[in-house]
Amino acid sequence: MKKSSVIPLTVVIVLAALLGGYFVGKRGSVTGSRDTGSSTNSASTKRKVLYWKAPMDPNFHSDKPGKSPMGMELVPVYASEGGGNASDVKISPDVVNNLGVRTALVQRGSLSHRLVTVGYVGYDEDTITSINTRADGWIEKLAIKSAGDSVKAGQLLYELFSPKLATAEREYLTALSSGSRSLIAASGERMHSLGFTSSQIQQLRRTRKVSDRVARYARSTGTVMSLAVSEGAYVMPATQIMKLADLHTVWVMAEVDESNAGLLHTGQKAVAEFDAFPGRQWQGAIDYIYPDLSAMTRTVKVRLRFANPDLKLQPNMYARVTIHAEPQLNRIYIPNQALIRTGHSQRVIVALGEGRFDVCPVLAGFSSGNRVEILKGLQPGQRVVTSAQFMIDSEANVGAAALRLGGGRTGCNVSPPDHTSDGKSTPGGKVSGKAMPTVSVKGDAGDTAPKAKKAAPAGAAMPGMAMSADASGSQPKAKHAEKAASGRQPQ
Repeated sequence: MKKSSVIPLTVVIVLAALLGGYFVGKRGSVTGSRDTGSSTNSASTKRKVLYWKAPMDPNFHSDKPGKSPMGMELVPVYASEGGGNASDVKISPDVVNNLGVRTALVQRGSLSHRLVTVGYVGYDEDTITSINTRADGWIEKLAIKSAGDSVKAGQLLYELFSPKLATAEREYLTALSSGSRSLIAASGERMHSLGFTSSQIQQLRRTRKVSDRVARYARSTGTVMSLAVSEGAYVMPATQIMKLADLHTVWVMAEVDESNAGLLHTGQKAVAEFDAFPGRQWQGAIDYIYPDLSAMTRTVKVRLRFANPDLKLQPNMYARVTIHAEPQLNRIYIPNQALIRTGHSQRVIVALGEGRFDVCPVLAGFSSGNRVEILKGLQPGQRVVTSAQFMIDSEANVGAAALRLGGGRTGCNVSPPDHTSDGKSTPGGKVSGKAMPTVSVKGDAGDTAPKAKKAAPAGAAMPGMAMSADASGSQPKAKHAEKAASGRQPQ
């Protein structure tokens, strides 16, 4: 009897203890949740909201809370996340040293441009002379035997037998016998038009003897470019007997890349070197810039003129040409290896110190040796990464949309973009106009702002590298995830 009364008493005590523990735990949980909520709210109230974005579509922005076109609640982006205070990539100092990251200073100064190209020697076409006869006849004697022969001024070229020329000589002698000045003058003009020189006319007037052969002499010094006839050939006025060119000045035809066409102008100094004469340089200048661009090579053709007093330079010789462009003053430039060029963008890695780096879009200008001009995106005094920048760039995983908004980062020297198209919003939180492309930004470790779940970025960090990417470009998988989530209910 005594034993049976003890058992119910024990059960009552155990139940009372359990109920007391339950109420005490519930009260503490409520109190803790209130404290956590208040701390979260206080932390959130201290942070400035820049804009709201769709969890599954980072390209959709709104200036006030609401729902995305998929029906999901918009997620706020705070100043510490998207306002440029965070860095694209953070690396521990030890890893920076292990990677051998080197930086260079962004500088302002003058850039001297040296355009190095190749070309070939050609005839100076301003000195080319075409030798034709002005009457029908036969080449009785040809003094020039082959192309390439040198010709001096006054040297005999050929002798022509022509009945028409003999008739002109007889008419002139008849005019002299008549004593009529008008006939003499008319006959003399006719002989000039048929190719007789003044000395030949004076000789005829002095000797009064008609010659069956009429000689033709070179009027200037040059080189025979081509010879189209031989002795005994019948020629007409349309027949080109030979072509002469003076090689004391030559042309060098060169081609310059399309990107450097803006640096060219006539009169620009140039230096040419030739394999046949090592160690010797020829000084010249740009004589003409051709107005058309080669569709095949995307180059501009340039004609340079060089003096050739000793006739060392020969047509079709290969030349290495250096064109000295005028220096560009007060330009911002960086080392060429610091610039990352892709098919759609140009960017650099800006070092912020303490292992922090920003990926910044830039607009590059002309290159000068190992330096490249920066037209937009940087300021003197900043530091850019010149080695291991491709590894940092791949870790940042910045896409085209991120580069357009990269100016909002701490290290990028462009105005941060407007996250709304016109500052007005439509019902549901959708910004009127087209949604701006943007980038999903991950906050710091201490941030407690709500974030939408998303798939891991395509480029994962390498083993052994303590990196955390704060900015990533929109991945193609995001759109597939958006389609998959279109049937879900709002959270």
